Amino acid sequence: MKSLKITNQQEPLQFVTVEKPTVGPNQVLVQLKAAALNRRDQWIREGKYPGIQMDVTLGSDGAGVVAEVGAGVSENWLNQEVIINPNINWGSNPEVQSADYTILGMPTDGTLAEYVLVDADRLVGKPAHLNWEEAAALPLGGLTAYRATFHHGQVSQGKNVLISGVGGGVAQFAFLYAVAAGANVYVTSGQGEKIAHCEKLGAKGGFNYKTEGWQKTTKAVGGFDTVIDSAGGNQINDFIKLMKPAGRIVFYGATNGMPEKLDVFRMFWNQITLQGATMGNDAEFTEMVSFINQHKIHPIIDSVRPFDEAISAFDAMKSGSGFGKLVLVVG
Repeated sequence: MKSLKITNQQEPLQFVTVEKPTVGPNQVLVQLKAAALNRRDQWIREGKYPGIQMDVTLGSDGAGVVAEVGAGVSENWLNQEVIINPNINWGSNPEVQSADYTILGMPTDGTLAEYVLVDADRLVGKPAHLNWEEAAALPLGGLTAYRATFHHGQVSQGKNVLISGVGGGVAQFAFLYAVAAGANVYVTSGQGEKIAHCEKLGAKGGFNYKTEGWQKTTKAVGGFDTVIDSAGGNQINDFIKLMKPAGRIVFYGATNGMPEKLDVFRMFWNQITLQGATMGNDAEFTEMVSFINQHKIHPIIDSVRPFDEAISAFDAMKSGSGFGKLVLVVG
């Protein structure tokens, strides 16, 4: 079968032909129909991710059909249309992942292949209203956003919510979830067309963070109950000033690095929470799929490409010019 692996060569992503995996006890073999890219995959490609191992198939997002089942797995799974939960060894504490936690696609072979081998308890039925490409776009980004939005962000109907950097995949899911929950959702972006796109999908408004003094234009909102952020850095202090008392700032990344200082005085006086988040537990994955089914949410897709064009899709993702998930048709 064809697989996209991380290698030691000058271009560390290479298509290789490997044997189809052999199913073991409690495992299933899924024939991929579509797989989606994540920033995590690009960081691994660039050598910027911890614990990188060579000769591993990348990819955390995928959807397909169960082709084989191992001993101990019900044959009812055969030929079922599924999406794959990329969590591995979250552990027994729903509040935080275990020390043994990993994500499908490093160090375990992932979804950028014609077949992927996973434990049967990683399977969830594909939502019927999603096509293969939409279903494949869901798992990693969708789960990270679900936990950030609801578990930590406590977003609900009528709350004022700001999604920063809405060009990112996780941010887009958080935006879709918050709108579906009935919140008053606002977004930030450095590109006006992305803000306009979100307004068409239900955003109350948006702010261009490249515009000096954009923070002052948010006053009409009356403060935010929740901010969901991916970048960290000095903008955390901007968010602190924009919060309602007892507001919650949830961040799931730190691409802007550490803030040079933190306005702890305003934080403690207004009882503001600054909360880190990453991925989500297995129960949240099931809840996320149910929420998507209930509200008939469709992931935002930038483009769909043949599997053979995976490397150029990575280059497009690195450029940051698109809006939505990059998806590969595998089978």
